[in-house]
Amino acid sequence: MKNLWSERKAKGLDEFDLLVYRSNILGEDPSVTNWAGGNTSAKLWEKDYRGANVRVMRVKSSGTDLRTITREGLPGVLLEPILELRSRKTMTDEEMVEYLAHTVVDLNAKRPSIDTLIHAFIDKPHIDHMHPDAIIALCTSKEGPSLMKHIYGKEAAWVPWLRPGFALAKQCGRLIDERPGLRAILLGKHGLITWGNSSKECYDNTIAVIGEAQDFFLRQMKGKKVFGGPIRRAQPEAERRAFAAAVMPLVRGAVSSNQRMILSFDDSDDVLEFVNSKRLNELANKGAACPDHLVSTKLYPLVCDWLRNGSVEEFKVQFPRALAAYVKRYEVYFAKHRDMNDKMYDPFPRVILIPGIGMIATGKDKATANITRDIYHRTISVIRQASTVSTYVSMTPSEAFSVEYWKLEQYKLTLAPPERSLARRVAFVTGAASGIGKAIATRFAQEGAHIIIADINADGAHAVAEELCRTFGAGRAIAVPLDVTVEDHVIAAFDAAVSCYGGVDIIVSNAGISSANPIEETTVEQWNRQMEILGKGYFLVAREGFRVLKRQGIGGSIIFIVSKNALASGKNAAVYSAAKAAELHMARCLAEEGGAYKIRVNSVCPDAVLQGSSIWSSSWRQERATAYRIRPDQLEEFYRQRTLLKESIYPTDVAEAALFFASDRSMKTTGAVLTVDGGVSAAFVR
Repeated sequence: MKNLWSERKAKGLDEFDLLVYRSNILGEDPSVTNWAGGNTSAKLWEKDYRGANVRVMRVKSSGTDLRTITREGLPGVLLEPILELRSRKTMTDEEMVEYLAHTVVDLNAKRPSIDTLIHAFIDKPHIDHMHPDAIIALCTSKEGPSLMKHIYGKEAAWVPWLRPGFALAKQCGRLIDERPGLRAILLGKHGLITWGNSSKECYDNTIAVIGEAQDFFLRQMKGKKVFGGPIRRAQPEAERRAFAAAVMPLVRGAVSSNQRMILSFDDSDDVLEFVNSKRLNELANKGAACPDHLVSTKLYPLVCDWLRNGSVEEFKVQFPRALAAYVKRYEVYFAKHRDMNDKMYDPFPRVILIPGIGMIATGKDKATANITRDIYHRTISVIRQASTVSTYVSMTPSEAFSVEYWKLEQYKLTLAPPERSLARRVAFVTGAASGIGKAIATRFAQEGAHIIIADINADGAHAVAEELCRTFGAGRAIAVPLDVTVEDHVIAAFDAAVSCYGGVDIIVSNAGISSANPIEETTVEQWNRQMEILGKGYFLVAREGFRVLKRQGIGGSIIFIVSKNALASGKNAAVYSAAKAAELHMARCLAEEGGAYKIRVNSVCPDAVLQGSSIWSSSWRQERATAYRIRPDQLEEFYRQRTLLKESIYPTDVAEAALFFASDRSMKTTGAVLTVDGGVSAAFVR
């Protein structure tokens, strides 16, 4: 267990900032606590609004992450009125929340942690409540209390499972009052509580207690079989990745019938060790290790132990049946434990374990899917230790339901902002390194979509993807180099999209080129190049898009960025105009093909979008200026004046039109054409 405390970084910090620092370094190590899990506190003297000194407890707020927490994530509560509660015999969760709301000292503060009373009732200045793998392994071991005594002697106490709240807080406070020699409390199927007289002493104690448990398991597990040993071998890496790419659209479509999900694939060594083991089905189906795991992974994963020959074809046949059985099991679980006011959540699994292949995790976005994935790594670690040294004992269905449908846990869900119009969706945008494509990618990301930046300009694509991730969060976009005229490149690009996110929902064909010459001066090479990119390129992207969308089975939207020239002739641009007309008619034909599968295909026809365009920075600008007998620098004004609205057209204008077709606002529209040209009467759709 590595101690991350730095006297250099801690020097000069006041007690409040030391709490922030302690919280941050505790959150650095996922084996100490999970994302948004655990909580910390410090009891401080502060001045209230009257300038009077009052005893305030700063405690982590609900839904915040220790690794990145700041002062704002540690609301203060008045300690004196909270301590008055210790004399009460009972208190409901609703009463507790209402009472605590009156003790908060900061205006507009976030709601304090659901464990606030534990921190208050324990008469220690600094307290940590973590969920470390090694401690959870102890807390889920059948012989947990005796193992705890073996490791810590009389310096630790055991509290059997009790859901967080008033009763647990009273019990923890009483234990420490009665046993002053304690340095830790282990909560059955839950976690660890430690304390100290200063932030550093508290942190050191937390790390030491965890480290002693880790050392114990390392010694005890040496030379022993883990998970009963292997029963099968992992497929070679390339075959695992190919398998995942082939089945993830099927999986994504199946688990998205209520709400679309984003997937994350993982074939790390510890995952493969678990999914290939003899005891996989037995151990995985015992249930979640603790509440902190449960809320992300659900009580059980879906275990694909029926996979015999390891083929994609077998998976496609068997998976729908296994999923239906999983959903039925969840519905029975819900019906057995529900209260009359409970409304069932999404019944689909958050974790899918595939022998020989790895794990698929799901979430509302890539970040959440990755959190689910990472937390199940922690679950595997707990099961490995507990089942090797003792017998792994998980939360019971009743205990799990009391947390999963706990009103205080549900409150955390309300903290998230409303989902945007493209939330949970994946958009594949070609030519997205600049101009119209970049504007579309950015606008879609603003509306919550995950974006594949596909462009022949690989460096430009990576730059745009990095920019979107910086702005909208890690995992929001990936870059794939793509020459749309090369079939293998297009197939590989969609495989990359599927491997990263599980599938696609929106495909925008935008990559383009242009060349303008009188027909007698047009070369065969110019004809071939424009037809290759604008015709074949749009065909290949649409074909691969259809294949993925059909495998998902949840519909989708394909958008062709065409041109005014598809509707009206372009002077000295016969080949370009013909290619664009071909795109437009292809879109209409594909709308016919896609209707039965809820795949909508629509076209946007812009005109003269010069801003940020790689096309207009090429010879095309000079060629168009020559055709109209004006200087290149006069083109913008020329195009503006020829519109009915006397408006210039920008990439963001086209992006808004694409957004309409991508979103559910156009869910009953297909085969349509939307012009974004400021009003060019010759291009009115007939």
